[in-house]
Amino acid sequence: MNLLETFSEFKEGKNIERPTMVRVMEDVFRTLIRKKYGSDDNFNVIVNMQNGDLEMWRVRMIVPDGEVTDELSQIAYTQAKAIDDSYTVGEECYEGLTLEDFGRRSIMAARQTLISRLNELEKDDVYKRYMDRVGDLVVGEVSQLLKKEVLIIDDATNLNHELVLPKMEMIKGDFFKKGDMVRAIIKRVEMRNGSPVVMLSRTDNSFLEKLLEQEVPEIEDNIINIKKIVRIPGERAKVAVESYDDRIDPVGACVGMKGSRIHGIVRELRNENIDIVNYTNNTTLYIQRSLTPAKVTSISIDEEKLRASVYLSPDQVSLAIGKGGSNIKLAGKLTGYEIDVFRDVAEQEIDDVELDEFADAIDTWVIDTLKGIGCDTAKSVLSLDRQELIRRSDLEEETVDEVLKILASEFEDE
Repeated sequence: MNLLETFSEFKEGKNIERPTMVRVMEDVFRTLIRKKYGSDDNFNVIVNMQNGDLEMWRVRMIVPDGEVTDELSQIAYTQAKAIDDSYTVGEECYEGLTLEDFGRRSIMAARQTLISRLNELEKDDVYKRYMDRVGDLVVGEVSQLLKKEVLIIDDATNLNHELVLPKMEMIKGDFFKKGDMVRAIIKRVEMRNGSPVVMLSRTDNSFLEKLLEQEVPEIEDNIINIKKIVRIPGERAKVAVESYDDRIDPVGACVGMKGSRIHGIVRELRNENIDIVNYTNNTTLYIQRSLTPAKVTSISIDEEKLRASVYLSPDQVSLAIGKGGSNIKLAGKLTGYEIDVFRDVAEQEIDDVELDEFADAIDTWVIDTLKGIGCDTAKSVLSLDRQELIRRSDLEEETVDEVLKILASEFEDE
């Protein structure tokens, strides 16, 4: 009997290895045999996946009439002659079975069992394949846009499996429409209600790492090593790199001629500002490099508290802090140090005003608190970002806002 007539969907379209498919199908039909005959010990089941043929044979020893003691393993001579006239006593009798011999209800039950078993195998196969690819870069086509996620078809495999890109794993500024090609990394694979769900990410640090590997051959060839990546997705990233070959400048290699290598990555990350810095074991130099593009005047480090006090000229303070404190925050994550930025006293402007001059408008304890974080003048306070000032001084937001208002009014004419 042709297996495809009843089980046609199992010949094509299943991403399961042929030996596994055959083993499962044989097991299903042997179960069918056991239910009807009580045992499958004397039965042969042959599944040919190339042409869809199924063969089931009942094998029994031929004994003289009236001497059958075990109907499962023996058959009377007269019965054997009815199957094939050439049979003689002592031979094995092969009786061919068809699916119809088991009844329609049994066949449908076997079909449902087979569907269930193969679906489970497919799910396990998908789970294992993608688990092995966690951290890999994938490129897929957007198939559906949902409220909290985007579904993407992985074109790189024949699994035709939908991958999930949650909105929270997308970069600010990401906007996709159906049919768009999207790059992301496989962040994790989890089972939901017995089905594998592959979660993607464009905000994970590994995504930037894979993009760099793709654009910089020296990284893929292990000539340049990425020591650490820190990101505020869509805003800023800092990457520490080192070279195993003294002849190669790791920063220059990553940036490329006139920025040719980094520009493509920046576009992919929605204009995320990427700072590439040389890694070094020299903590002072490393912190200095981490604050790029700001130029540091001097650094004082407290190794026990993992804290660094950085002094800069007034025009460099805002660069060191960055928009919304992004630069100093990432520099701290990159180096592992809590970084405090101070205005270099030696660079104090002549037209600046000492904080003590505002004692009539600002409480003395507030002035002392500001001095305690290195802000001795009005402009040294105004040069700090509001959030940075609140964090470092530990003053109430209302107090900080009032101080900034008073100090700013001093320079309104300017």
